[in-house]
Amino acid sequence: MRRRRTGRSVRVPHWGSIRGRVAIVLAVPTALLLVLTGAGVADRAEDWSAARESGERVQLALDVQGLVRELQREHGLTSGLLVGAGRYRPELADTRRRVDAIRSELLRRVDQGTAPAFEEALGSLGDLDEVRGRVDDETIEPATGLTFFSDAIARLNEAQLAEGPALGDRRLTDGMAALQALSGATEALAQERGLMNGVFVAGRFEEGQYPDFAATRAARDAALAGYGRLATPAQRAALEEAFSGEEADRVAAFEERADAGADGSALDTDAAQWWEAATAVTDALHAVQQRVGPDAGSRADELRTAATRQLVGFVALGVLILAVAAALAVLAARSITRPLDELTRQAEAVAGERLPETVRTIQEAEPEEAERLEPPEPDPALGGGAEEVTRLAAALHDVERTAVGLAAQQTVLRRNGTESLANLGHRNQALVRRQLRLITALESKELDPDALAELFELDHLATRMRRNADSLLILTGQQLPPRVWTGTAEIAEVVRSAVSEVEDYRRVTLVESEPCEVHGSAVYELSHLLAELIENALTASPPARTVEVYGWWDGAEYCLAIVDRGTGMTEEELGRANERLAGRENFLVAPTRFLGHYVVGTIAARLGVQVEVRHTQSAPTTSSARGAGVSAYVALPHRLLRQGAAQERRASGVPA
Repeated sequence: MRRRRTGRSVRVPHWGSIRGRVAIVLAVPTALLLVLTGAGVADRAEDWSAARESGERVQLALDVQGLVRELQREHGLTSGLLVGAGRYRPELADTRRRVDAIRSELLRRVDQGTAPAFEEALGSLGDLDEVRGRVDDETIEPATGLTFFSDAIARLNEAQLAEGPALGDRRLTDGMAALQALSGATEALAQERGLMNGVFVAGRFEEGQYPDFAATRAARDAALAGYGRLATPAQRAALEEAFSGEEADRVAAFEERADAGADGSALDTDAAQWWEAATAVTDALHAVQQRVGPDAGSRADELRTAATRQLVGFVALGVLILAVAAALAVLAARSITRPLDELTRQAEAVAGERLPETVRTIQEAEPEEAERLEPPEPDPALGGGAEEVTRLAAALHDVERTAVGLAAQQTVLRRNGTESLANLGHRNQALVRRQLRLITALESKELDPDALAELFELDHLATRMRRNADSLLILTGQQLPPRVWTGTAEIAEVVRSAVSEVEDYRRVTLVESEPCEVHGSAVYELSHLLAELIENALTASPPARTVEVYGWWDGAEYCLAIVDRGTGMTEEELGRANERLAGRENFLVAPTRFLGHYVVGTIAARLGVQVEVRHTQSAPTTSSARGAGVSAYVALPHRLLRQGAAQERRASGVPA
């Protein structure tokens, strides 16, 4: 046989390496940009969190100063009450209610552990109700009660230092420090107000009260000096305005009178006027606090807004980088997937259409013509892609060429093998016919019973040999020699004819068969089909067991069942057997022990008969266990039966 020509792949120009493009475009710059962006996002997120926390602390500090203001008022009113000024009692009750309301709200806000210093300072007011009760019962020393308020206010102011801003911004830090200094000055003035309220009510300084007065005034002046260094010009102007009013002048005048009574001499002053003037100045200082506090809060808001803007910018930058990387990835992927999709389409066309069609053409062509067939040329559009795709397309075409060449060689080999088998089958068939004619002649002349029995056995063997030769011709696609019955034949005769062609025919029993007539044109092939199935059943059954044959009508079809009680088959084996019996496998790829199945499948396809094997037992077994025998079911179509037989059965009252 001539060697088939092979084509040579054509190399086409390429426009770069896909791996190099993707690595350069995506890997290094994307990784670096994402790392830098991630670091920036983390840093901005930290700044934003610190700015938000600073704003919350500033607001909390302002609210705490509101509590301090009311505690200072309660402090002053309590000092007046302790020295016998009962007129302060209604105002003190209102002040206490405001203190309790502000304190409860602050406790609720710091209860989550967000400001431990403020939480601890507020906890120092736990004895406030007890101190108030002792003040109302007049069972507490004035110094003890006033010390309680001074200590509580001092702790709240110190907590403000501990809960400073979380963000290290100079303006915000100075603003909070200025607020702290102003809080110290306000507290000093409040202590002075309370102390001097008691002194003016009593009319003179008691022992040790003047040094306390001098100390509180010095503390106030020091705090105001510190405020002047930290405050902005606008905040300093607000403080100067607070001390430029008439009340501030009156406070200064009262302080000069107090200095004159430092030796313990009588002080002829109106305590109520002092309280009003000192309270007005204290309120003015609180008003300045309310201006300084929002300034710090505004700065915290500015910092938070800036941090938010930066965070959003970095996040947007990260998203942009990812979007650009994704776009580049899509572009790179499209540069890869487009030719690969086209290549996949070509491969699917080769596998699903072109190659099967070419192989089918080769199989149907003459051997000389089959060797000259070539596969279709590939799509020239694949030559304009990347080098890898081009090489892959060329390799695919080479594979197609090789497959076509192998198919041509296999077709020639298979056709030669089939023709050789068919030739052997015809030879065997001719020899068997001559042998049968000779045996028949000898049987007609033999009178000895023993010799005649041996001739009958020899005749049976020759009949089986003829069936094997016929099977070989059937497998090679040859038509059997015409041995057609005229008219019709009873199904029982067909079964007996099939039984006569098997080896151990004595073990086959036709148990029951409803009457049925088969067209003579199908009798011989149907008999051959049944003989193969009966032979398989005898082979699978123990020697002592019989094979049973049943026949019955099923509507317009006639069914036959060949039942054995042998070792059976697994579910997988049954499935494979039914594939062969349906003619969906080639006999050249199967073990020789299954040739009978392929003979049956070929005949069944010719006659339009349905053949199926099932477990003999009623309950199916698992796929891993064999059943108790196998039954082969054969369904004969109405066209193989004598026309009108089924209708006559129904007319006679016999169920179809």
